[in-house]
Amino acid sequence: MVLRRWSQDARLSLARLPSLAGLGRVPAAPVHAVRDLWPGDPTSGAQLALGSLTYAGVTRRIGPGRWEDPSYPDSFRAYLHGFTWLRDLRAVGTDSARLQARALVNDWLAHPPTDPMVRDCAVTGARLAAWLGHYDFFAASADDGFRQRLMQRLLAEGRTIAALLPPETHDWRALIAFKGLLAAAIAMPEHSGFLSRFMRYLDAELARQIMQDGCHIQRSPEIQFLALRELAEMRAMLQAAQLPLPDSLALALDRMSPVLRAMRHGDGGLALFNGSHAGNVAMIEMVLAQSTRSRVVATTMPDGGFIRLQVGRSLLLVDAAAPPPPGFDALAHAGTLSFEFSVARQRVIVNCGAGQTAEWRRALRESAAHSLLVMEGRSSSDIGPDGDIQRRPAHVTAEQMGQDGAHWLDLSHDGYHAPFGASWRRRLYLGEGGEDLRGEEIIEGERMQSFDLRFHLHPSVGAEWDAEGQIVVLDVGGRIWKFRADGGTLAVEESIYCGGLKPERTRQIVIHVRPGDELTAEATEESPPDAATEMQPGEGALPDRDGDNEAPETKAADVPAPPARAARTGSGERTRQIVRWGLMRMEG
Repeated sequence: MVLRRWSQDARLSLARLPSLAGLGRVPAAPVHAVRDLWPGDPTSGAQLALGSLTYAGVTRRIGPGRWEDPSYPDSFRAYLHGFTWLRDLRAVGTDSARLQARALVNDWLAHPPTDPMVRDCAVTGARLAAWLGHYDFFAASADDGFRQRLMQRLLAEGRTIAALLPPETHDWRALIAFKGLLAAAIAMPEHSGFLSRFMRYLDAELARQIMQDGCHIQRSPEIQFLALRELAEMRAMLQAAQLPLPDSLALALDRMSPVLRAMRHGDGGLALFNGSHAGNVAMIEMVLAQSTRSRVVATTMPDGGFIRLQVGRSLLLVDAAAPPPPGFDALAHAGTLSFEFSVARQRVIVNCGAGQTAEWRRALRESAAHSLLVMEGRSSSDIGPDGDIQRRPAHVTAEQMGQDGAHWLDLSHDGYHAPFGASWRRRLYLGEGGEDLRGEEIIEGERMQSFDLRFHLHPSVGAEWDAEGQIVVLDVGGRIWKFRADGGTLAVEESIYCGGLKPERTRQIVIHVRPGDELTAEATEESPPDAATEMQPGEGALPDRDGDNEAPETKAADVPAPPARAARTGSGERTRQIVRWGLMRMEG
């Protein structure tokens, strides 16, 4: 590691020598044009023209001499130095916007960043690709002196990325560095070392990040989108320069696109797993169109650990795996076995999403911000002070069954074994037609536990109690659904939804269970239950108290016996607590 660092430092020192960048090898302009594929936001561009930049909920004044303002948060500073906001100025389309872009680039050339920013190859790659992608907008009509300084710096930037490859970290942002190096290789083809270094390390990076089923290793729908966007840009650059597409890149595009399609709800936005936002639907469509002509949707994601069930107009998406492995878990959530449920274009049950500030990001990574079970107020994974996952479920299981248009999922994880000596098993049923979603939650452990089952609602879903105060009535796009539970105390509480640009107030249905509550519970031996106790199609499904909308094949004998108080009967035995719930659409 020390030798590698020393070698990198030596290459970086050479890359930043002004004399090397000006030895007559710098072209007067890019040999091949690099085109930015994505539209900008003219509203943000108008704000930029007035000297103000907004990113991730943070707005700051920017301008000459303020590139390393200590008041800038790290993420804001990285975005500022990445120059991807040039597309917003371009979207304004005025000469004043063009001159503002040129002035900002010119001032940066006079005040380049110092360490550690210079070692962030992703920021350097974003800047290089942005300058070349918008060269015709802000630089082509500039004077010779500006263009010469810019091209000299572009060469130095390319050398900087080449010196930093392979990257020290291998999350999705490493792909931005590869994109920047490829842009330099295409704009300055006589510097053949750029392209050869890109080809040398790309295959290994894609193999490291993209799993066999096409899921990105960080297990986030938003990162799936962002990584695919970078790869789509690389392909467009190679095609424009009439260079062959590496097999690994073509395969990654073909594998990732169906997964991204699978992780979208009916409204076109992304599911909110592992720090995702719903995203811009038009941009998602554009990225998919640039990635592949196929409209295939992934039906299985065994490596990524997501389950997608589409029945009728209803869609159930489940996170059925542990958080991503160390090194890729800096943004991961403690959301194992959480699910989201939507009907047509209407989201119903959601996760809370991702926050903009550090405090909100941390809070929304906890299990309580997801639609799942939370034991004793504790998350199923512990998040360390540096943001990585320090404790996670060691064993996560998922089994899927289907019959006559209905589906059953049998899921479990042991994330609560270490702190409480307990395991959680979640069994979900989505009936034929998609209008009957039921669940059975089983806690097995050394003692009776306190836990809460949380079902966060989308802000557009109305929630009211029925006349008897026992059923939660949901207004889902004008259609009525009812939520009920057998066991515990049913409540409707405040929640927050951070799937869009701004946080929104919403509500959540919560089933509170405390030791001694009346619920279906029993004492069991240490060995797991035999097949006779397993939930089969039509068995153990939560009955409708009014007698309507029963699950297919449900019989009177299948209705659970009246709940009984559970008690621990001996030191060699384990307790078992069971809660059943159902969400069903009502006629009319």
